[in-house]
Amino acid sequence: MAIAVLILIAVNTALLLYLLMQRNEVKNLEQSLRQELSANRQESNNSLASFSNSVVSRINEIATLQFNQLNSQTHTIELKLKSIQDDNALKLEQMRVTVDEKLQGTLEKRLGESFRLVGIQLEQVQKGLGEMQALASGVGDLKKVLTNVKTRGIWGEIQLGNLLEQILTPDQYLTNAVTKKGSNERVEFAVILPGRDRERVLMPIDAKFPKEDYERLVEAQEQANSDLIRQASKSLEENVKQQARFISEKYINSPHTTDFGIMFLPTEGLYAEVLRIPGLFEFLQSKYRVIVAGPTTIAAILNSLQMGFRTLAIEKRTSEVWKMLAGVKTEFAKFGEILDRTKKKIEEAGNIIDEASSKSRNIERKLNKVQDLPSEPLEALEDKESSG
Repeated sequence: MAIAVLILIAVNTALLLYLLMQRNEVKNLEQSLRQELSANRQESNNSLASFSNSVVSRINEIATLQFNQLNSQTHTIELKLKSIQDDNALKLEQMRVTVDEKLQGTLEKRLGESFRLVGIQLEQVQKGLGEMQALASGVGDLKKVLTNVKTRGIWGEIQLGNLLEQILTPDQYLTNAVTKKGSNERVEFAVILPGRDRERVLMPIDAKFPKEDYERLVEAQEQANSDLIRQASKSLEENVKQQARFISEKYINSPHTTDFGIMFLPTEGLYAEVLRIPGLFEFLQSKYRVIVAGPTTIAAILNSLQMGFRTLAIEKRTSEVWKMLAGVKTEFAKFGEILDRTKKKIEEAGNIIDEASSKSRNIERKLNKVQDLPSEPLEALEDKESSG
């Protein structure tokens, strides 16, 4: 038993000694590994330091090379920019000189034309004002004449007599002629037309001037009062119809006269208003066989008759004369429109003066800004001037 214990003690001792020996070897191995790792770390640090120095040196070389290249490129760009600036300055100076020359020529030309047109328009306006003043000086006397019914009729008769005297010969018309035998009624004028068997045929012409109705109509039109316009137009229509009936009953006596008569209205404005009444002209022709004529229309009729006297002997066929007068009527049916266009022309003359004044103000503004004009292209200046 004691031997077994001793053997066990000996085994344990031997095992303990073996463990101690292994422990020393492990310590030695650990120390060797630490030394080797330390050597490797030192070598790695030396390698990294060398590589870092190499990289830094290479980066410095590249940076220096790039800096030199950048300096060279910057210098080249500066030289090119200076050349471009000098070239642009030279071209801008040339453009400025060209613009100044063209602008000066254009301004002088257009200013000259504008002042010439303004002078012409002012001269025309001054001439028109002089004519209007001369015309206005006689308006008062004319108004006094027209306020009297008898004097008014004489005025229309005188105007008709002057037209007949200027166009026809004395043996081609009669004054205060009797158209019906046994009647005391005398028509103011009668044109002598050749008939058959050397008999003469008279064409009665009577002057009428419904001044009050016409003035009421004109006043209503100026006030733009539709009710008054309608009433005045109706009154004028009734007056004209009544006068046409008198002419038809008193003076038309076919075959000793033509089967129609002429009512002479001494003003174009009155004649135009009568033409504007719908259906009145045709009604007077069909109902009373009376043709309404103004100064221009009666002149055309008389000229047509005078040409007929010279070219052929007119037989007693009043239907042909009727056709001729109907043709004359169609030529002058739009005379009222001509009067309206004449009125518009007068208004346009006033508008031209206003436009000339506005143009003058625009020119003054542009002259005040002429020192700033060279900075703009010539085309832009001309566009601004044309739009102004």
